[in-house]
Amino acid sequence: MALLNYTQQKKVGRVVFHIVVVFLCFLMTYPLLYMLFSSFKTAQDIFQHPNSLFPQEWCFDNYPNGWRGFGGVTFTTFFGNSLFVTILAVLGQVASSSLVAYGFARCNFKGRSIWLAIMIVSMMMPAQVLIIPQYIMFNSFGWINTFLPLIVPGYFGYPFFIFLIYQFMQGIPRDLDEAAFIDGCSKYGIYIRIILPLVKPALVTSLIFATYWKWDDFFGPMIYLSDVKKYTISIALKMFTDPTSVSDWGASYAMAMLSVLPVIILFFCFQKYLVEGISTTGMKG
Repeated sequence: MALLNYTQQKKVGRVVFHIVVVFLCFLMTYPLLYMLFSSFKTAQDIFQHPNSLFPQEWCFDNYPNGWRGFGGVTFTTFFGNSLFVTILAVLGQVASSSLVAYGFARCNFKGRSIWLAIMIVSMMMPAQVLIIPQYIMFNSFGWINTFLPLIVPGYFGYPFFIFLIYQFMQGIPRDLDEAAFIDGCSKYGIYIRIILPLVKPALVTSLIFATYWKWDDFFGPMIYLSDVKKYTISIALKMFTDPTSVSDWGASYAMAMLSVLPVIILFFCFQKYLVEGISTTGMKG
């Protein structure tokens, strides 16, 4: 009887746990669900029934209407710009950050601890502090109204990713380096053949975060880009809704929904590496 009661309690506890988890999941995803269903609402429906999740009348014209864009420029251009900037910037950030992290984790050089401390302190510096000097520097280079200010800085490393990958590398036994060195591998050979395959979860984690941040970046494109044909998706969504005139809110929701699809797909494709990279970072073998 006691065993039966214990089994029943365990089942009830499991059911309650799943109910709570599903409820919390619904709360967290509700904004996304609201945006999805609002993309099929008419403008009248959006304002007359703001608390209703489902449309009163399904409108499938919002997606083609929104894709036409504004100013004679379609969202094909905006998505293409965001894709171009994101791919180049993310590849540069992850590649350069992993190389710098390898230098801190595996190479002994003078002032290593000092430079590592400076790099860690730089993570605490607000990005807004650097905007004015960066703008002056990029303006002197003639880079304003180009994609270069959004791409090139990533090729010099990113402190957060450097620290993330550095912590992961610290957990890799140095015996592997010594064995590879005895077999004739150079420092770069060890980095490419030994270290990089072992820090794959940290690299994928950095890639996911970098993609999220670059794809959603609004401040950078707003500062450096002035040509409509060079706008990224974040700026286009802002310009698509004009509070001083009539805006097609249904189409705006539709384009916003399409803009989050790439990052959602990226998360579901690499969530295994994301969890592994975060959970094992900082653990030393």
